Amino acid sequence: IRRIMNPAIQIANIVKHYPSQNSGQGVLALNHVSFEVKQGEFFGLLGPNGAGKTTLISILAGLSRATSGHASVMGYDVVNDYQQARRVLGVVPQELSFDPFFTVRETLQWQSGYFGIKNNHAWIDELLENLGLTDKADTNMRALSGGMKRRVLVAQALVHRPKVIILDEPTAGVDVELRQSLWAFISRLHREGHTIILTTHYLEEAEQLCERIAILKQGQIAALDRTSTLLRQLAGVRLHIKLRNGIRLNALPEAIAAFGATTPDDPTQVHTRLSFTLNSADQVESALASVRIAGGELEDVSVTQADLEDVFVRLVQNPVQNPMQNSVQGGV
Repeated sequence: IRRIMNPAIQIANIVKHYPSQNSGQGVLALNHVSFEVKQGEFFGLLGPNGAGKTTLISILAGLSRATSGHASVMGYDVVNDYQQARRVLGVVPQELSFDPFFTVRETLQWQSGYFGIKNNHAWIDELLENLGLTDKADTNMRALSGGMKRRVLVAQALVHRPKVIILDEPTAGVDVELRQSLWAFISRLHREGHTIILTTHYLEEAEQLCERIAILKQGQIAALDRTSTLLRQLAGVRLHIKLRNGIRLNALPEAIAAFGATTPDDPTQVHTRLSFTLNSADQVESALASVRIAGGELEDVSVTQADLEDVFVRLVQNPVQNPMQNSVQGGV
């Protein structure tokens, strides 16, 4: 009973510092990161490249050791109880890595053996079927396409029936068919009680699937909340403006700074379309006034509900301690 009450994942004040090879200060990949994932959650771990996501996953998987702090999986410390922690964790990595001398079925049989699992044939067959690999079961790994190899990585991570599954960019570069079949299978495992942690750059996937989301930026937590709460508090609305004449972004008045305006590399470029991310519909009138003051002649205006991508961009573009600023983008 005590074990059931433990979080699926517990990250407590994790710091990861890579020392410099020379005399520099090195790299601080994770800076006092703390959060928990409840058992049975579908949790999103998002962030730009270099934010620390893969480093954190490596610490959980035992591939790297934190400089300080501690992490546990289903109550098992990843350092002190590493054998138990790895038995309850399955990780689908970003990189394609495989033994070129094995067939697909042999790969999964060997993976079962790593965890001391015998007579795992029925579950292996089920994995092959659900991941569209049945007709490739006796194919050598090196003969598979990139998408098929990624399916095998997913099967490898699930072959020992882990209670916690980490999917690190599982649909990167794969076809629509695999994406749909993968999410159908993962959703089934989630309904059966498995905990799922997802990292992805396909933010629409995270928005649809994840109950809670943590966004990492420069090794720190920039946001951590229910997906619906993040969308309500941070996404706001998107204001789309089409102009008859076109204006330069550097011609917008200082009042536009109230929206935390950012401009492209060449702010002197003429734009006929503008998109604003606003906190609420109350700011629409002020944004339109700013465009008129700059000489813009409105041709068409539309307002849409912002999505998780807007939340992500806003948090990534602004300081961690002040994620509530807004942005404006121009397009021709």
